[in-house]
Amino acid sequence: MTNIIEFPIQMPQSGLKRVQKSSKIELKRTNQLDLFSQKTPETNIFVMPSNLSPFEEALMLDEKGDPNAKEAYQNAVDLNDCAADAYCNLGILEYESGKTIIAIDSFTKSLKNDPRHFESHYNLANLYSELGNLPLAKTHYEFARVLRPDFPDICFNLGLVYALTKDFNSALRVLSEYKDMVPPQDGTNADKLIESIKKLTG
Repeated sequence: MTNIIEFPIQMPQSGLKRVQKSSKIELKRTNQLDLFSQKTPETNIFVMPSNLSPFEEALMLDEKGDPNAKEAYQNAVDLNDCAADAYCNLGILEYESGKTIIAIDSFTKSLKNDPRHFESHYNLANLYSELGNLPLAKTHYEFARVLRPDFPDICFNLGLVYALTKDFNSALRVLSEYKDMVPPQDGTNADKLIESIKKLTG
């Protein structure tokens, strides 16, 4: 009779990750005094930027929760403006509306535009992990980790996948790396996983 392995945490940490470009738009100034640092602001004239790129417009709508964000991201794709980023964020919106398969398709299209797109690899890994396709989750986590070795949640999630696929040595290694990256209070889930693995492996 085989033992069923139960771990205290079964889901990836941090969920899906949007592409975040700076939403702080620099004010374009004339050759006047700086309104915020000078004592005589009355002579200052500021010109607000009037033309955002299609992706920036979509991102602004997305951040406001505007339902037109999907269409705006698709417009950015059609105009080839940050297509990989637009597909990635579009995938998140599809996932949030319950369309997991379409979300996977969007992340895959993002990678077709940019095979090294970090957020899309990470998001695909999280979705495949959630769906129980651990080999594909592992592949995308490992690739995302090459791209961003300093992102702690990759180590935690990859450690969980390694544990679930019984690659316990790799799990212990990356979970220890995760603990080194985060404050002690954030490492409690990793501690539980490590403890469970050690109980199983003696």
